[in-house]
Amino acid sequence: MFYYLFTWLDRVFDFPGAGVFQYISFRAGMAALLSLLITILFGKKLINYLRRKQVGEDIRDLGLEGQMQKRGTPTMGGIIIIAAILVPTLLFAKIDNVYVVLLVVATLWLGLIGFLDDYIKVFKKDKKGLAGRFKIVGQVGLGLIIGLTLYFNEHVVVREVSPASLASIEWFGATDKESAIEYKDVKSTKTTVPFMKDNELDYSRIFPFLNGDYTWIVYTLVVIVVVTAVSNGANITDGIDGLAAGTSAIIGLTLAIFAYLSGRVDFSSYLNIMYIPNLSETVIFCTAFVGACLGFLWYNAYPAQVFMGDTGSLSLGGIIAVLALIVRKELMIPLLCGIFLIENLSVMMQVSYFKYTRKKYGEGRRIFLMSPLHHHYQKLNIHESKIVTRFWIVGILLAILTLATLKLR
Repeated sequence: MFYYLFTWLDRVFDFPGAGVFQYISFRAGMAALLSLLITILFGKKLINYLRRKQVGEDIRDLGLEGQMQKRGTPTMGGIIIIAAILVPTLLFAKIDNVYVVLLVVATLWLGLIGFLDDYIKVFKKDKKGLAGRFKIVGQVGLGLIIGLTLYFNEHVVVREVSPASLASIEWFGATDKESAIEYKDVKSTKTTVPFMKDNELDYSRIFPFLNGDYTWIVYTLVVIVVVTAVSNGANITDGIDGLAAGTSAIIGLTLAIFAYLSGRVDFSSYLNIMYIPNLSETVIFCTAFVGACLGFLWYNAYPAQVFMGDTGSLSLGGIIAVLALIVRKELMIPLLCGIFLIENLSVMMQVSYFKYTRKKYGEGRRIFLMSPLHHHYQKLNIHESKIVTRFWIVGILLAILTLATLKLR
């Protein structure tokens, strides 16, 4: 909203300083700052409110050191994360941008599913929470909305720039001369394939026998799988203090960089990556997302004063999935979201192996001392703050490697 207000003030009254709101970098920085302030300043009030309402975590005794001391810690702290993302986004971003709208919808949609799950656990005293099938239905529903919008919406395009016009202008600062560039906007289902010389894949080529008319089905199915997998991965990762929030901040910052580069004609042409018009507005959402995660760590770092609950973890995972799809980097998720992936795989491997050995030998056996993987390290008597720090370091390394795909082909 501030963008429209100050643009009007600049145009009509030549208001001093109003023109700065035209710059993505300024608005992104302000969004990050505001999200940090919201989580830090209002986080304590939320924690006290949750304590008064006795919205505490009911901890199962898994035999982990220090685990039972966390019983009664306020949960549903994801509410403040969602607020700290949405308020700066609505204030500083162009709210009519299709990508911003999709990200807001994803945040609210999965936030509501997570809230219902937490509500049932806390107030209905049902440890199972919302039935798994309802979670899946909600995730699939969001995937349908995102997939169909990205495929059919007329504003979701890729801009193909004429090489001849690019050769006639300087690389740096080319956005100021955009009117001199010859281009055309095309509907496309292209995405980025990491470490390949020709690093683009068009979903329409996966099943050529569909003759292009049913490509939307393939694309929408991919979107559903991505949204479901990443949101569940973040949910599973949220098992020890600060792990999910810190990892999500690293991933969010990486996606912000991709969004900024793909949203500018000069950088995208220099790096030979897709130029996606109007994508730069998502940088504001990304910085608000990172600021909210970091601000939440103020209270969620060991020893946690509040847990995000499914309200937060499902939202964080869903946002990351939608961001990756918007910047057309969904095939990089196994690399960028490697922490989520190994946490998910550890559970799948543990459960599958246990069932297999129980059927074959009459008793279930385990690969890990406990799953998800962070609990395995806790069973090895490694302090959870050290586990979280090491997982963050791995996450940073994966983020750097993901960014390196811009040139490693």
